[in-house]
Amino acid sequence: MRILLIEDDHSLAEGITTALRHAGYAVDHTPSGSKGVALAVAAQPDLVVLDLGLPDMDGLAVLKALRGQQIKTPVLILTARDDLPSKVQGLDAGADDYLTKPFAVDELLARLRALERRGASGGSAEVVIGDVVINLATHSVSHGGNPVRLSRREFSLLRALAERPGHILSREQLEDKLYSWGESVASNTVDVHIHNLRKKISSDFIHTIRGVGYKLGPSR
Repeated sequence: MRILLIEDDHSLAEGITTALRHAGYAVDHTPSGSKGVALAVAAQPDLVVLDLGLPDMDGLAVLKALRGQQIKTPVLILTARDDLPSKVQGLDAGADDYLTKPFAVDELLARLRALERRGASGGSAEVVIGDVVINLATHSVSHGGNPVRLSRREFSLLRALAERPGHILSREQLEDKLYSWGESVASNTVDVHIHNLRKKISSDFIHTIRGVGYKLGPSR
């Protein structure tokens, strides 16, 4: 799951980025509204966290620019503007949620999980494929009723595949879900994670489509 963070407060952005990456998200950050719009178009993030008080353009203008370009990615506004008119204005401009500063990291993560569920699985916290259950809220996985312990990136890769069961995702698409821009990625990183997931869940749960990518199928 890839998040675009548009926030000009450097120390706050660092703290949010660290918390999000620890929770299993890949994060791209920019302090600029105009660059945020360009990144959203180029990177196609799964979620956007947007500050309103940006140096080059107001966050509402950023939001309107995103919606004007038909970018339907869920947007969570994160701002110090805590008055009711600002909240109403933000939501009416196309935001999906509104969180005021100061805030608790746990609440930010909970709201992001709610936006994930709303977009990926119709409001359900669980994705069920065969006898594998993936809980997006608790970041837990079970196979045949038995818990499966996964690393942060193993879970992120599995979630990316689970969001489109039966569809083939290329190695490049999976890397985009796991890593932020600028992070160095070894050529066999995705293959290693796939190998580990097969060992921990089932050897035939993730299918390799030679020369194309990977897809999920029911384990037997």
